[in-house]
Amino acid sequence: MSGLGLAERLPFSPTITGATAVRVLQQVSRDKGSTALLLGIPCMLMVLLKLMFHDSEATFERVGPQVFGIFPVIVMYLVASVSTLRERTTGTAERLLTMPVRRLDIVFGYSLAFAFLALLQAVLSTLLSIGPLGLDIKGPAYLLMVIAMLGALLGLALGLLVSAFARNEFQAVQFLPAGVLPQFLVCGLFVPRDEMHGALSAVAKAMPMTYAVQAAGEAATHTGVTGVFVRDALLILGCVVLVLVASATTLKR
Repeated sequence: MSGLGLAERLPFSPTITGATAVRVLQQVSRDKGSTALLLGIPCMLMVLLKLMFHDSEATFERVGPQVFGIFPVIVMYLVASVSTLRERTTGTAERLLTMPVRRLDIVFGYSLAFAFLALLQAVLSTLLSIGPLGLDIKGPAYLLMVIAMLGALLGLALGLLVSAFARNEFQAVQFLPAGVLPQFLVCGLFVPRDEMHGALSAVAKAMPMTYAVQAAGEAATHTGVTGVFVRDALLILGCVVLVLVASATTLKR
C-alpha cells in the first residue's frame, strides 16, 4: 500500500490538519490574554493552593496531585469554547467547510494546536509544583504531566462541543456550571467516591473528571505506572475521542 493510498483512506487530511493547527496557534499567539490564561492560570492556582495549605503539608500533598486532573479541564474548556465560538460566529468555520476540508480536519487541527499548548501548560505547572512548591509524589513527575495533558484535552473537547450550542461567548461560559462544575463536585476531591451516596457515586462513575483525579492520585501514591492509572488514562482518552467526534458532527457545511 503506497503512502498516498493510505493518506487517501484516512478520514482526515494530515496536511490540512497540520495547516489548521498552525493557523490556530498563530491566532492564539496573537491573543496575549488567552496565551497568558492558558499557560499561567494553572501555575497561579497551584501557588494559591500551596499558600492555602501552608500549615497543613499533608493536605497539600493529598490535594495537590489531584487538582492536576481538574484545573487544566476548566482552563482549556474556557479558552477552547470561546475561541471556537468566535470562529463559528464570524463564519470562519463555515468558510473553511466550503473548501475541500473535512470536518475532522478542523476538529483534529484544533486538537493538535491545543494539545501543544496543553503540553506547555502541563510542563510548566508540574515543574513549578515539584520544584519551588515542594509537592512530593512517589511516582515519576511525567505521570502528572500526562494527566494534566489529558485533562486539558478533555476541556478542549467539551469546549468544542459546547460552542455548537452557545449563541455568544457569555452563553459558552454559562455552560461551565452545567457541564464541568458538577464533575468537580463529585470527582472525589472533597469526599471519596466510595463514601458518597449511592446515586452520587453512580454519577461520579460516569464523569471523566473522576478518572483524571483518580489517576493523578495513583501517580502520587505509587512508585510506578499502575494498572488503575493506565485504565483511567485510557478512559479519559476514550471520552476525549468520543466528544471530539460528536463535535465534528455539529459542524455544518
